[in-house]
Amino acid sequence: MTINSAAVGVADVYIIEGEIDLYNSPELKDVVIKGIEKGRVNVIINMAKVKYIDSSGIGALISIFSSAKQGGGSLKIAVMTEPVRKVFRMAMLDSFFQIFDSEAAAIDSFANS
Repeated sequence: MTINSAAVGVADVYIIEGEIDLYNSPELKDVVIKGIEKGRVNVIINMAKVKYIDSSGIGALISIFSSAKQGGGSLKIAVMTEPVRKVFRMAMLDSFFQIFDSEAAAIDSFANS
C-alpha cells in the first residue's frame, strides 16, 4: 500500500494505492490521524486504486471518521473500485460513509456543508 497526500482547500486528500488489510491498515490510520491532530480535520480518502479492503481496513476508516468528527470535521470517501464497493455494500457501510464518484465532488461537498 502506498499513501500520497495533498492539502486541497479545506481538506486533506489521501490517495491510497494497493490493498488495505490487517498488515497495513494501522499505517493508514496513523498517517491520517496525525494530520487530524494537526488540525486538518476534513479528510478525503481517494480509493480509486484500492484493489482490496478487509475488516481491519474498514476499522481504520471508522477510527479516522471518529477522530475527524471529534475534531469538528468529517471523512469523505472518493472513487471506489467495484470490489471495494461490494465490501462496503455487504457491510452496509455505503450508507454510513459519504461516498462520492469523484475526488472533485468530495472536495466540493466541503464547500457546501
